[in-house]
Amino acid sequence: MSSRTLPLLFINLGGEMLYILDQRLRAQNIPADKAKKVMNDIITTMFNKTFLEELFKPQELYSKKALRTVFDRLAHASIMRLNQASMDKLYDLMTMAFKYQVLLCPRPKDILLVSFNHMDAIKDFVKDTPSILSQVEETYRQLIEMYTPLSSGEFQLIRQTLLIFFQDMHIRVSIFLKDKVQNSNGRFVLPISGPVPHGTHIPGLIRMFSCNGEEVKRLQFRNGGNYTSALREGSFEMFGERVIKLGTNMYSVSRPVETHMSGTSKNSAQQNSVNTAPNPLAKEELNMLARLMGGLEVQKPGNADGGFRVNLFATDEEEEEALISRPDEFSYDVIKIQATMNQQANAELAKIMGDFTEEAGKPCPSSASSKGDDLLAMMDGL
Repeated sequence: MSSRTLPLLFINLGGEMLYILDQRLRAQNIPADKAKKVMNDIITTMFNKTFLEELFKPQELYSKKALRTVFDRLAHASIMRLNQASMDKLYDLMTMAFKYQVLLCPRPKDILLVSFNHMDAIKDFVKDTPSILSQVEETYRQLIEMYTPLSSGEFQLIRQTLLIFFQDMHIRVSIFLKDKVQNSNGRFVLPISGPVPHGTHIPGLIRMFSCNGEEVKRLQFRNGGNYTSALREGSFEMFGERVIKLGTNMYSVSRPVETHMSGTSKNSAQQNSVNTAPNPLAKEELNMLARLMGGLEVQKPGNADGGFRVNLFATDEEEEEALISRPDEFSYDVIKIQATMNQQANAELAKIMGDFTEEAGKPCPSSASSKGDDLLAMMDGL
């Protein structure tokens, strides 16, 4: 697994989350000042210096539940609240959108252009708030410094790591189904037409060379697609034209978005839940997660009356029905991290754990249950 994958995964999922929340805040006619506060608070938390320092450290990907825990808390970094079903739907949309983008990247290196498209949009959300904008621009610099020197082979490893992470997720999304880019079983349809990757030629020609390097023969063959010449390469600088559209906002035109669990993914998850052995690195992953969460520094709303709930469904009844009908394998309780043992021996970890309170991390009061004080016992729930 590539140790450089986590920052790209987090930033792209975070960008998709902001697109979705922005669309829902508009759809529910949330007052502009409250909507802006939500976006600013979440982006401030995403690009917190301490948090990013932990995120950019070389490390393997977390489990799906551990990553979901981070986004649970991130989504509740402001006055907005999501019930469990809406949080599930939000995470489903985020993950499937980015999975689609990874699958469609013309070249593995273009994953970085997708990330920059998300970063460009995030920057636009906070363009009127200089203090937050500076945090976002610092992250640009870190991304450019870390990823632009990488070889094509290293980007291919990152792409494969992302695809392995998403391989068992086949959630049907109405937008993808209507656009016929996703089948009824939740699997994506890859096109056999359009521009070829930058630096490559349209397939259909075989050239033969002599031992002296001279071309001696050409053969044409049908490539089975409708390919066009490559587009110019997108810019990998902080300011520039990215060329590719993957990673831009597909919710800019208001369309209802629904998600559905496919039968294939249900069976796959049930099979996995039976066959998956306990993770022997569970304690280490939980410790890494605790360090990451410690950097989030979520601010508690000063005025409880100012909070509001966002529903990603058309009605409250639909939200309740989705929560009841969703398979247990695809519902993620928030991991409640406590540190009441060995506090004197590890003061730093105790401080981090203490910062991760119930109020800052749960979609709803009943969504999380205590796993006890033992770190390994808590991690068994993953």
